[in-house]
Amino acid sequence: MIHTALLSYGMSGRVFHAPFIHLHPNMQLIGAWERSKQLIQNDYPDLTSFESLEALLADNRVELVIVNTPTNTHFEYAKKALLAGKDVVVEKAFTTTVEEAEELKTIGEKVGKKIAVFQNRRWDSDFQTIKQVIDNQLLGTITEMEIQYARYTPSLSPKLHKEIPNPGAGIVKDLGPHIIDQALCLFGKPQSVFADFRVTRTGSQVEDYFEILLYYKDKRVRLKAGYFMREPVPSYIVHGTNGSFLKSRADVQEGLLLKGVKPDITNWGEEPESEQGLLHTETDGVVIRETIPTLKGNYFEFYNKVYEALAHDKPMPVTVDEGILVMQIIDAAYKSNAARKVVDL
Repeated sequence: MIHTALLSYGMSGRVFHAPFIHLHPNMQLIGAWERSKQLIQNDYPDLTSFESLEALLADNRVELVIVNTPTNTHFEYAKKALLAGKDVVVEKAFTTTVEEAEELKTIGEKVGKKIAVFQNRRWDSDFQTIKQVIDNQLLGTITEMEIQYARYTPSLSPKLHKEIPNPGAGIVKDLGPHIIDQALCLFGKPQSVFADFRVTRTGSQVEDYFEILLYYKDKRVRLKAGYFMREPVPSYIVHGTNGSFLKSRADVQEGLLLKGVKPDITNWGEEPESEQGLLHTETDGVVIRETIPTLKGNYFEFYNKVYEALAHDKPMPVTVDEGILVMQIIDAAYKSNAARKVVDL
């Protein structure tokens, strides 16, 4: 059993972590650090509400720590957990700088503890389907791709750590890591980066719109997010030498989790058929234009792989090196936006 504790029990702890750890047959949730409200025992009466980080790290039962606090605290808390002899899972964005990410890697290697970055969106139904289409070469050689988060949220977030300027604030480090990581999963490290950031909402003090262009030798990948996109458009647009694939962002897992549905139902992660992606391509001289079934999403796979890594010395599902590469892209994007030019990696 991997005995695990959370560093907060807000939305991320309640929705994205606790249900999966609690139901996992080889993991045991010990409790969470709760600063003001003691809420975890409302859902899990037998668990511990830790009054301080020090108390949680001093508990010898705790082997794995989930750093699911605001981004600007990730480095400090992950470092303390590693030095206390705990393995760690760190939410996105991994850290606020490349240097912090690299230092965590060095510390982890020195103390012999493992680090994973929580990139659950790799196990979204839509991304799993996109990856299958590309891996099966249904489009031929990929020439370009666009991934975007299209939202209509003109109001500022009540979470002040997202809106008040600090090293972890802004949409680039909030939504950016999800789609940067997905691009890297599909195509690896790009050669260079160009980025354009904007402030669009009334009263916003941080960037709330971005376009990031990843340059590869044989393709371009455009990443985009903003808060003034009322009409839904395909979140994934992939073009290749044989055809195209368009897919909405329709994974159902977050919506179900927010409603309190536990991830142990038989149809967990199944999208409605109405959200199937459109495949328009040519195979063996035959042109086809049809929707194709969407694969199931399943965030459980992240924690299955964390268990395998800790119990059987397998690689973490999202490695520290992959986390560092995402931070390198983010760092290059900030430099590009500031200089208004392409930045080589």
